[in-house]
Amino acid sequence: MTVAISIGAVNVPLADVWSIVLHHVTGAGAAPSDRALDQIVWNFRTPRVLLAALVGAGLAVTGAVLQTVVSNPLADPIVLGFSYGATLGAVLVITLGGGAALAGLGVSAAAFVGAVAAGALVFALGRRQGRLAPTRLVLAGVAIGYVFLSATSFVQLQATPTELRTVMFWMLGSVAGARWDQIPTVTVVVLVTTVLLSLFGRRLNVLLAGDESATALGVDVNRLRAVLLVLSALLTGTVIAVAGSIGFVGLMIPHLVRLTIGADHRRLLPLTALLGAVYLVLVDLLSRTLNRPNELPLGILTALLGAPFFLWLLRRNKGLD
Repeated sequence: MTVAISIGAVNVPLADVWSIVLHHVTGAGAAPSDRALDQIVWNFRTPRVLLAALVGAGLAVTGAVLQTVVSNPLADPIVLGFSYGATLGAVLVITLGGGAALAGLGVSAAAFVGAVAAGALVFALGRRQGRLAPTRLVLAGVAIGYVFLSATSFVQLQATPTELRTVMFWMLGSVAGARWDQIPTVTVVVLVTTVLLSLFGRRLNVLLAGDESATALGVDVNRLRAVLLVLSALLTGTVIAVAGSIGFVGLMIPHLVRLTIGADHRRLLPLTALLGAVYLVLVDLLSRTLNRPNELPLGILTALLGAPFFLWLLRRNKGLD
């Protein structure tokens, strides 16, 4: 993270980065003599890197949990429709002002509402006779996702060229607009939900054995899935609301950690959060340095880096068979 803060259009020595950050956090040391450098490090890059780490951790943890909840190794916030719901909410505000239904909401708030609404619909449609069926959850998520995607495409047809550029950049994900006022809320949500989900580690491990085995061991499977889905929707909605729709993090990172340390969720979830944070910080660093002074959306790089790596893992690891 320190290296990511130091590298950019203007490179900043690591010692200066630490000096500026410690001065703002603790008040120690003299105020930076170069005001422009202080502005770059503290007001632009530090919140950006922190937000990238939080978003990466949140998406990775959500993917790990959803893959177990729906018993599908391909599950992630996109497959279950959460990301498409967030995208529709954001695009409505960007292009139409949202109308009366979204009056007073900004892009981030509308994206959060959209993600939670998608989660609620998937939750409702995934129930059968009072039970949450994994296959129905996946199918409901795919169907809801396509409905939101078609609505998003229709709204885009009404957009001006300027609005369309904003929409496309948001849909592909970015933390370029990170602000300090966003960090506290996202930090609290990511940390609290990650801790809560980690506390369910034993029950998630039991869920891997199947519903019948979990029920025989005293786990209320239906209630457990409901709680995990609610927490996942909350976490997904929060991070997508501030960074846009970023694919592949929730799919690739949990598998990489499983291949390394196994499927014990008590270790899997914390390490998935850590690796997801590091991964997205590095991707964001590449996004603003590969094509200076222009920036690439994060979604392009996560797919470009993630897809070949994931295919390599599939070919290399016969245990996935």
